[in-house]
Amino acid sequence: MNPFLNRRDFNQYTALGGAAALSAGLPFGLSAGIQGVGSASSLLAEEHAKVSFPMGKAEHCVMIWLGGGAGQIDTWDPKVKGDPKANKAGSYYGKIQTAIPGVEVCEHLSRCAPIMDRFTLFRTVHHDVIDEHAAATNRMHTGRPVSETVIYPSVGSVIAHQRGAAGDGVPAYVLIGYPSTTRGPGFLGSKGNYVYLTDTESGPQGFQPASVIRQERQARRNELLKKVRQLNTTEEKQALLKNYESMIDEAQRLAGPQFMRIFDLKSESADLRNEYGGEFGQRCLLTRRLLQSGVRFVEVSHNLNFLNGTGWDVHNDGIVQQHRLIQELDQALAALVLDLERNKLLDKTLIVVSTEFGRPAKFDGGGGRGHHGKCFSVACAGGGIKTGVAIGETDDLAMNIVTRPVSVPDLHATMYAVCGVNPREELYAGERPVPITDGGTPVLELFS
Repeated sequence: MNPFLNRRDFNQYTALGGAAALSAGLPFGLSAGIQGVGSASSLLAEEHAKVSFPMGKAEHCVMIWLGGGAGQIDTWDPKVKGDPKANKAGSYYGKIQTAIPGVEVCEHLSRCAPIMDRFTLFRTVHHDVIDEHAAATNRMHTGRPVSETVIYPSVGSVIAHQRGAAGDGVPAYVLIGYPSTTRGPGFLGSKGNYVYLTDTESGPQGFQPASVIRQERQARRNELLKKVRQLNTTEEKQALLKNYESMIDEAQRLAGPQFMRIFDLKSESADLRNEYGGEFGQRCLLTRRLLQSGVRFVEVSHNLNFLNGTGWDVHNDGIVQQHRLIQELDQALAALVLDLERNKLLDKTLIVVSTEFGRPAKFDGGGGRGHHGKCFSVACAGGGIKTGVAIGETDDLAMNIVTRPVSVPDLHATMYAVCGVNPREELYAGERPVPITDGGTPVLELFS
């Protein structure tokens, strides 16, 4: 199968041009010149061009990443309380009412619960990756399975590439966490890349030469680089050099005091810093400052240092201190929502609290939980769309979808549409067209 076509498009492609291509002894994709058949890729492009979706007006997007797999039944979709000692399936914690009538969340989300009218809960997100964290993380960032032929861009990179920065002197995409190909631009190249940092004590490192590199030494390096450019004359090597030079130019552009000033969190009041909480809260406060400066997309990794010993990957006794993670998320997330609202940025900013998969209702032999990808929750806030709603229903143990499934491509299509990006537009990996989503459709009821 052509890796750039989803199943629906592949079936249509086969019906329109595949048979004729095979009868002519040609592989798919070489059927464009066959008389009377036409180009399957152009037909698909025409089909995509006819599809129109409502476009939102959000200027920014924030993804809060709960690495390890946050259990829906212990956070956004609680059910009857279980008991690991008695091997009774269910939630680990009690549940509380929210500002959305009939919608409950975990008792440790007590700060978010009263402001849930600013939120949209997607309770029926699903994919088919179960036991591989890296593959599931890639799926939730790129919307596609890992491919042997192309590295797909992340949702952050696509938005950065399509929209660019919303202000001068700042990057379009900042990652507060460890760098990863999964978060990167894939075939989009440097224009969709991120600037990253792993703490809030200082700005990104490496934008300027080290102090030991004196001007004469830097000049020699530049001269050597010039000679390397002259030696690499092939189109492929020139493209790599152009990408490299683009990154160097961007680093030099950001090296000045304007961008670095954003990282001075001490310029904020002590009360506000305390409202956000500890290290993760300070990352979220920094996120607000980045958005105000014009950064288009920010991903914030939660709990880099495993507050409870295991992070969100709560097998065995890792679940015992899971409430500390939930409380830390609750404090920082609620503070970010209210802070953006006070600064009149909430309707302009889509917040997405995502994870690689959920957790089953049953407890494992050690009292914790395994992995569950076919039904889990993603919480959103702001964005100028319909809030105060929960999309989809799950069964009595949050294990199966009852109504309104939301695929990962659908979730990404919704994010793109909210941010004014057409989810069916085609990007190009070299000369090959790649739709931004794998056939995803936005959750249209949020735009009414």
